[in-house]
Amino acid sequence: MQSWASFTEGRKNIFAEPLLQELGNKYGKTSAQIALRYLVQNKIAVIPKSVHQERMKQNLAVFDFEISQEDMKKIEKLDGGKTLFGWY
Repeated sequence: MQSWASFTEGRKNIFAEPLLQELGNKYGKTSAQIALRYLVQNKIAVIPKSVHQERMKQNLAVFDFEISQEDMKKIEKLDGGKTLFGWY
């Protein structure tokens, strides 16, 4: 599998998602890094896009920590069961 539009292309402000912010604080990471790490831990290829050097560095800094299984299950519950892009 591969993640396209990992940050929902702005259709949902995942950066303000309270759970991702909480976990970001817990792990010393940003909400975006938590989202990317979640995908990586689920063995989903991720291709994040940014033109900002600082964000590029943050996108690469997801390999120095691991989200606990308990926290992974919390993130999993955010799935609404349908795409934000109208495919199904």
